Amino acid sequence: MDCQYLPLASTGQFSSLFLDYISHKDSLKPFYGRFPDVAAFKGQIDEKTFDEANRRVLVDALQRQYQSIDTKPDFSILLQPNTFTVTTGHQLNIFTGPLYIIYKLITTINLARKLKAAYPNYNFVPVYWMATEDHDFAEINHFSLMGKNYAWQTEQRGAVGRMNPQELQTLFTQIPEKLSLFETAYLQNNTLADAARYYVNELFGTEGLVCLDADDAALKRVFAPVMRDELTQQKSGELVQARTKELEKLGYKTVIAPRDINLFYLDDQIRERIERKEDGTYRILHTKVKFSESELLALLDEHPEKFSPNVVLRPLYQETILPNLAYIGGPSEVPYWLQLKSVFEQYKTAFPILMPRNFAMYVSSVSSKRICKLGLTPEQLFQNTLVLKREFIETHTRHILKFDNENRTINKSLDAILHKAQMVDPSLEKAVLAETKRFADAVARLEKKMRRAEERNQETGIRQLLAVKDDLFPNGGLQERSENFLTFYLNDRQFLQKMLSVFDPFNYQMQLCLE
Repeated sequence: MDCQYLPLASTGQFSSLFLDYISHKDSLKPFYGRFPDVAAFKGQIDEKTFDEANRRVLVDALQRQYQSIDTKPDFSILLQPNTFTVTTGHQLNIFTGPLYIIYKLITTINLARKLKAAYPNYNFVPVYWMATEDHDFAEINHFSLMGKNYAWQTEQRGAVGRMNPQELQTLFTQIPEKLSLFETAYLQNNTLADAARYYVNELFGTEGLVCLDADDAALKRVFAPVMRDELTQQKSGELVQARTKELEKLGYKTVIAPRDINLFYLDDQIRERIERKEDGTYRILHTKVKFSESELLALLDEHPEKFSPNVVLRPLYQETILPNLAYIGGPSEVPYWLQLKSVFEQYKTAFPILMPRNFAMYVSSVSSKRICKLGLTPEQLFQNTLVLKREFIETHTRHILKFDNENRTINKSLDAILHKAQMVDPSLEKAVLAETKRFADAVARLEKKMRRAEERNQETGIRQLLAVKDDLFPNGGLQERSENFLTFYLNDRQFLQKMLSVFDPFNYQMQLCLE
């Protein structure tokens, strides 16, 4: 596989905040701890402290969660004080969702490998934090395969990880491809969390990837002191808001907006915000459920699993229950972590190294041959289609499609005519200028007709050009944000291994992977 690289800034696909972060811009340094390079991890290892008792809680939770899986990772390594994790997280999109989710997992696996090579006295475990508590079903209920969209319809509500995936039986009757792995995962497990763990383990378990479901009473109990503080003191919202204003003063658009209480109430079929009213009671939004402060804190002590961190506190929860060094995120995640450092400082928790995931575009052998034949550069592939087509026509034509020389000659004559007319009668200037504009418009129309005629002459090349664009930018967007990995994996069972072999977690560029 041949790889070509393009600076992310050249793609026109990423926010200024994200680009400035990976460019190590000085003004952003107060918003994170260490910049993501190999050398930074030694300091991160020295800073990260993790209680031995919490290691046992983590390992026990993983053993419970994997009890129905025959071949599983060795969790005992996490009991060793020289073992650390590197983590990525995402929602439980059905059939893995867009391709970039797979890229996040591969980046995390490769990061663990790179760190082991750099620091052989330590162990590094790649972790997939399954967003099982997320309740935005509309974001996970669909996927695209071979250009066709499929969606899961259900009446189930609440945390998606608790949903029963066996309703997906109807989708398997609609999908022409045989997807045995996912049939087993979805039809032989009772929760979406168990199903996702099964297929991710089948795909990446041998690479050492560990799936963690944080919707766990024992893990929540470790985080309970922070949740108690959030309910009674409500510090995180103010801290994040202050940091957000600092970023906005620098001219950046921020991603997340904190709440007064950054926790949800979690129960069967429900995940709703907790709000504190002026009378001191706590209400669960969109329900009739309410608590006094003493009742809510008693519930927290007895059932910490009924409380769920939102986007503000979830990162802190992650770093509290894992011996974690780095978080691998996408172009929206890295920016919102930059809003959170003060929350970590408040709770004296090491802020992880923020690493962008790998960004890639898989180019099939057919498209690779076309790109070579058409002489396209990586930069050109990211151009607007109309601009690219115009440049292609002008580059490959044997004719001159513009009247530049003729216009210069004619414009001199028109200037002379204007001068003579003004000498006779200054009021004629308007009439001459009107005729000049009409002439310029006529020339522009002729140039347009000539380009269209030349476009017909180059029809074969343009058709191939548009085919490449459609392949790499389905529906006008990045391939990795819409296409499912099965589109490539079903035709090439080595697809995942190939991507594992070419991704470098410390290469923050767009990578074109050409077959």
